[in-house]
Amino acid sequence: MTSSLLDRITIEPGKCGGRPCIRSIRIRVTDILGLLGAGASHQEILEDYPILEEDDILAALEYAAAQTDHAILIAA
Repeated sequence: MTSSLLDRITIEPGKCGGRPCIRSIRIRVTDILGLLGAGASHQEILEDYPILEEDDILAALEYAAAQTDHAILIAA
């Protein structure tokens, strides 16, 4: 995870239970992903959460993609 977009993702033990958030504000990566998964467009999210920026949504997507990119080890 080296993209500058990922600099927007913060993890703080005392905030949102240590879950990944956007720019230290109390909007979790999972909140953004949940909205997208429910069919919200980027524009709808930005209208509902004016504190967010387009790059925050892109950062959440990139973070999620990086989290799922790991090898699965299966015993032979």
